[in-house]
Amino acid sequence: MKKLLIIDDEIDLLSSFKEYFQMEGYLVYTAKCANEGLSKLQAVPDLIVLDVSMPEIDGFELCQRIRNEVSCPILFLSAREEEENRIRGLQVGGDDYLIKPVSLKELSYRIAAHLRREERRRETVNPSIRFFGDISIDEEQKQVFVKGDSLQLTKVEFEIVSYLTEHVPRVCSKEMIYTHLWQYEKEGNEDIIMEHIRRIRNKFLLYTKKEVVHTVWGQGYQWIG
Repeated sequence: MKKLLIIDDEIDLLSSFKEYFQMEGYLVYTAKCANEGLSKLQAVPDLIVLDVSMPEIDGFELCQRIRNEVSCPILFLSAREEEENRIRGLQVGGDDYLIKPVSLKELSYRIAAHLRREERRRETVNPSIRFFGDISIDEEQKQVFVKGDSLQLTKVEFEIVSYLTEHVPRVCSKEMIYTHLWQYEKEGNEDIIMEHIRRIRNKFLLYTKKEVVHTVWGQGYQWIG
């Protein structure tokens, strides 16, 4: 299910957008101000709809801050029709600029088109790469990237990340991970997985504050990156 983040200070508009796009099959997050919008980035949206005219921090400045965190498509909504505003929206990192009032049907088509384009881009880059927001897993090169930066993972650490991401959203037990890695040929016990998970988390923390591996107590680990 694709995730949308809609940021707009018009509460009634937010409500109607959320209801409509939930019916369209999206998981919808909303925010009524810039700070709330920034906090919702941890949901790792697939696309952001962003109003330009907001108090304190306008959409242009907010877009620049968002671009430091995520690379998903951003669609501006604005009552400002001037050419310089449309150009500025694209310059600061927006992918589209729609004039209010906009029909929900047109907005829905625009969103779907940008999501399809993003999928084609990712497939073109390399079919062996899996994307999770700003995190990419390159199976061919055996590397993990966060916002383009390569994590220095050991072979075992990469294999754990690869295994967890292959089984999203399944919770993988320590026994499952251990068996995948060593087929019980290595001496030791499953608790060694805990130490590897701790090291993986610490390495991700150097590049992102988002939790990537979640502990489900009594069951195992789940990739939520």
